[in-house]
Amino acid sequence: MKGLFQGLLPELYMGLSSLLVHKLRSLLTMLGMIFGVGAVVAMLSITAGAQKEMLSYIDLLGVNNIIVEAKEAVDRNELQARRLVSPGLTFRDFRAIKENVQGIEAITPRKRFKPLKILPKTSAEAPLLIGVESSYLVINSLKVIEGRFFNDKDNDTSAPVCVLGEAAKVNLLGYEPAVGKYVKVNDTWLQVIGVLAQQATADSDMEGVEVSNRNNLIISPLNTVMRRFEDNNSYLKDEIDGIYMRVAPGTDSIETAAIVRAILDSTHKDAGDYNTIVPAGLLEQRQRTSFIFSVVMLCIAGISLLVGGIGIMNIMLATVLERTKEIGIRRAIGARQVDIIRQFLMEALLISMLGGMIGIAFGFTLSKVIATAAGWSTVVTTSSIVVAFGVSVGIGLLFGIYPAMQAAKLDPIEAIRYE
Repeated sequence: MKGLFQGLLPELYMGLSSLLVHKLRSLLTMLGMIFGVGAVVAMLSITAGAQKEMLSYIDLLGVNNIIVEAKEAVDRNELQARRLVSPGLTFRDFRAIKENVQGIEAITPRKRFKPLKILPKTSAEAPLLIGVESSYLVINSLKVIEGRFFNDKDNDTSAPVCVLGEAAKVNLLGYEPAVGKYVKVNDTWLQVIGVLAQQATADSDMEGVEVSNRNNLIISPLNTVMRRFEDNNSYLKDEIDGIYMRVAPGTDSIETAAIVRAILDSTHKDAGDYNTIVPAGLLEQRQRTSFIFSVVMLCIAGISLLVGGIGIMNIMLATVLERTKEIGIRRAIGARQVDIIRQFLMEALLISMLGGMIGIAFGFTLSKVIATAAGWSTVVTTSSIVVAFGVSVGIGLLFGIYPAMQAAKLDPIEAIRYE
């Protein structure tokens, strides 16, 4: 092994000289490696991007949370048909879950309104008004950066107070301190008692969850919203439109969600008017899907690398045939078999290494094009580059051994005579 790697610089020079003599042939031989390595880098970047996006989404929802969302009807006729079967999401559902499901650490109903008018006026999108209990702060891991969040007393007395999301605060009241100021929602004045830190948001609705901009919210006590704001056609609409709950540490949220569904199914009678979202279950499902996708894509990329390796073997066998006389002369003046093996292995490795480096650049570019054209999140990681380059070098070494051994086995006398 020691003799095999002695004098690498002369072999490297000879290998580069051989590749430069036949530039086009060398480039065509590298194409399989370039496309294979590029595909590996691009596919791994897509997988890493999807994983990062999913983790961000799960973090947004809360990995220990369970969310029940009322499913809005397409039109009034569908809504009326549903009400013949199910009363919709109600406080009765909330109480049934709270009293009968073990392992729930915190729970709150939610009532949501889109204000018809709001003061101070803003040219930006009007914030959404939601009514929740004080446990909403803990369930969604929110952080108050100014003032305080409302408490149970505020809820019990239906206090006309609110907490603003960061974007809502800036759009309505500017960058000055907001605590103590007032905002008017429809015909009701609400005093600002707190401002939330900026929250992560999702780009689109996913898995039945309407992911609104959590920074553009006006959050008030649930009783304040229920008693001070009128919901038009409330006899048809859901009494509440969401339930947030957090399970205690050590409690299986997927099993708990199954119990929640069973309770709701008994009163909703399969009306299909709600969704139950379990972020932990979504994470498991996405990870399985991502793994299958990665395996399929890497197999396709592996086929390209295999074709590239066969191309390397083919061109190296042709090179051995072309340089038979050269091999004979080298053997005649004292070159050993190990020197011949090293020479041709170096050429094969150079082809795969150069192809691998170009392939990495191609894969990086491809991932950026995919991110721009398809709107997918892609992340080119160091591990994907190392894996792709390592595989390309390994294939060059593997498919270069046979031609190198064939070259070393040539009889020096017969090789010199070869024309």
